[in-house]
Amino acid sequence: MAEYKLLLPSMGEGVMEATIITWLFNEGDNVKEDDSVVEIATDKVDSDVPTPVSGKIVKILKQKDEVAKVGEAIAILEIEGEGTASEEVKNETPAATPDADTLKAIEEPLQTVAASNVEFSGDLYLSPLVKSIAQQENISETELKSIKGSGLEGRITKEDILAYVANRGSKPVQQAAPVQATSAPQQAASAPAATIPVSAGDEIIPMDRMRKIIAENMVKAKQIAPHVTSFIETDVTNVVKWRNKNKAVFEKREGEKLTFMPIFVKAVVKAIQDFPMINVSINGENIIKKKNINIGMATALPDGNLIVPVIKNADQLSLSGLAKAINDLAYRARNKKLRPEDTQGATYTISNVGSFGNLMGTPIIPQPQVAILAIGAIVKKPAVLETADGDVIAIRNLMFMSHSYDHRVVDGSLGGMMLKHVHDYLENWDLNTEI
Repeated sequence: MAEYKLLLPSMGEGVMEATIITWLFNEGDNVKEDDSVVEIATDKVDSDVPTPVSGKIVKILKQKDEVAKVGEAIAILEIEGEGTASEEVKNETPAATPDADTLKAIEEPLQTVAASNVEFSGDLYLSPLVKSIAQQENISETELKSIKGSGLEGRITKEDILAYVANRGSKPVQQAAPVQATSAPQQAASAPAATIPVSAGDEIIPMDRMRKIIAENMVKAKQIAPHVTSFIETDVTNVVKWRNKNKAVFEKREGEKLTFMPIFVKAVVKAIQDFPMINVSINGENIIKKKNINIGMATALPDGNLIVPVIKNADQLSLSGLAKAINDLAYRARNKKLRPEDTQGATYTISNVGSFGNLMGTPIIPQPQVAILAIGAIVKKPAVLETADGDVIAIRNLMFMSHSYDHRVVDGSLGGMMLKHVHDYLENWDLNTEI
């Protein structure tokens, strides 16, 4: 019998480590090839790690809540064949160590969606576990910057922060100094329970990991960007008629559902091409105009949390391609099959609040983007139509859209005109459009 080291696989550009959430098998259990053996978490995405071989788990090297680096062994399996305990299957190679240029790109704070960041600031990267310990121990950003990290590129590891806590002094955690103003997002997202009155019969529900990250990033986004929101009501009767005409044919041909979302994305992409200064990010006093149009798609998860998978290069996809990409991302999001790179790189986001029956909403702009569109429910209403014979009242399919934008770089004229173009593309949707 030989022993095989199960390595933490590469999970996309910029993802260097993951936290062990749950082992799905125990030591001594037999597993088959492609069985998911452990659940892991990166900054935002929870996913499973399958085993590429069949065998028996003889030793688990990384326990729950421990952090493993990409290419590091997390378990040892006993498999058929001969070999030593240190031998690995020949076709299994650890991820290559990034060079300096790659590491510089990884550290660039504008390369990832803020919903996926776990940063106190642009120059301080913390893993989810280290960040959690820092919050629990009321360690300020100033203190964190004083810790000499032993991890890759000087990053702070679990051992580093625990050693710091042990040498910090004997003062109880409850009496630790308040978090400094530089850590306001973390302080606001995890405010001390003592400040909130709790009555008899109240239930205290600890936030899960994803909810903590969402809370922190929403506070951070509101503090960074001055939000302005514009609204418009759109007649989408042609869109509804077109979808009703094509959805059965499309499903029979492609085996895919045809929703409204690919149509909305198509209209948004056209409007972004008309107004490319919506597709930007802010880096200090510089504006970064994005070449690619990557559309984030806010998706509600079964556990009540939210995730934003990204349609990469949406401007290069046909309606059919958009439909397939959207269905694939939505399915994998709801079944915890997303890869970390699936949530990175969005340059503009759409939130479909209409899927919950809501007429409109005022969404928060995910950093480092500068705008987000909320799409409301499609409702049949009487509307006044202008005809050659005069005005008439007819039953139409109407929908509200709300466009939130960062007033530091997007003025009302740009934000409003971009929204009007989305409106025009939808109202004038060609019933003969091919799918």
